[in-house]
Amino acid sequence: MSRVYNFSAGPAVLPEEVLKEVAEEMLDYNGTGMSVMEMSHRSAAFQQIIDDAEQDLRDLMNIPDNYKVLFLQGGASQQFAMIPMNLMKNKVADYIVTGQWAKKAYQEAQKYGKANKIASSEDETFSYIPDCSDLAVSPDADYVYICENNTIYGTKFKELPNTKGKLLVSDVSSCFLSEPVDVTKYGIIYGGVQKNIGPAGMVIVIIREDLITEDVLPGTPTMLTYKTHADAGSLYNTPNTYCIYVCGKVFKWLKAMGGLEEMKRRNEEKARILYDFLDESKLFKGTVVPKDRSLMNVPFVTGDKELDAKFVKEAASAGLVNLKGHRSVGGMRASIYNAMPREGVEALVAFMKKFEEENA
Repeated sequence: MSRVYNFSAGPAVLPEEVLKEVAEEMLDYNGTGMSVMEMSHRSAAFQQIIDDAEQDLRDLMNIPDNYKVLFLQGGASQQFAMIPMNLMKNKVADYIVTGQWAKKAYQEAQKYGKANKIASSEDETFSYIPDCSDLAVSPDADYVYICENNTIYGTKFKELPNTKGKLLVSDVSSCFLSEPVDVTKYGIIYGGVQKNIGPAGMVIVIIREDLITEDVLPGTPTMLTYKTHADAGSLYNTPNTYCIYVCGKVFKWLKAMGGLEEMKRRNEEKARILYDFLDESKLFKGTVVPKDRSLMNVPFVTGDKELDAKFVKEAASAGLVNLKGHRSVGGMRASIYNAMPREGVEALVAFMKKFEEENA
């Protein structure tokens, strides 16, 4: 069977070059006579893999020396608890709720202290990003939390909130490595890798060193303390070795492609093709306020549930798969991450035009 264009929100499309390389090395990695899947995380060969992966990520994002890179398990969702456990010294944190994942993080933080919702776009089904230029940031807040790109709703912070000098913590799961970022603007920037980087099962946390302390909330498990993993170079226990290996391959692929400036250019180009069509279509409509549109996740609807279902089914038959919207919003969603080629977006738009003609 030939490859499909996979528009899944995550686990998601990976670069074909990387998949081929990984397949070639499946039985014998670099002359070791074994797969990375079988390799001890204490071996010299694996140490080289994790060291290279970290260095390539540092190069791609220009991560300063006073930030640690941690390869952790539990996905982004585990960070919803780990962040307050490690950072809530005053037992107060401010949350900007722009989608389901920010909402879940906000709810989880309430278990550990006072979580304040200082802005939200829930009133319009999370279809926009609220104005965050002058928020009522709590004077004693330990941090301000955002989810930068909202996978389900297709919105993106184009400007970071004014945190009034407070620490910014950001979940970048679905826009990770899609464009350049200034890491110094964040205390913690983290993301699950299964959307834009690698296979499922890991989260990468980039954390400023002064935030890594033994002074955590009482009862915080050893495994949920950043210091445990920072001190051990992400090898305190057996990490997700194979995922780290594949992510490392993706970092090398991104470098070869020209880095994050080039990815941003490509991503803007791909998104423009799809948004331009949505803006002129008589049948399909985008659901997000134009200025807050994500480059990564593009939700759209026909306004008719039966027609939406028909579209998803016929698209799948045409090799355009995983276009069904999240169950909480319905409609359709095209996730067009770094590894989605421009041809995939062009094929989608051509199919949408044909569908519109046939169903007008």
